[in-house]
Amino acid sequence: EQTVRETLPEGFQRAEFLQEKGAVDRIIDRRQMRDELATTLAMMMGRPALAA
Repeated sequence: EQTVRETLPEGFQRAEFLQEKGAVDRIIDRRQMRDELATTLAMMMGRPALAA
């Protein structure tokens, strides 16, 4: 709140709040980023993920 100078919603840093807002949060190795992003986007678009 001090940084943005406005009142933030209750629980704004919780995973459940972020999920409700459509945020995707993952911690992965940088070398896996391309495959993970492709898999996530395919899943969100209702398409089968490409084989690695």
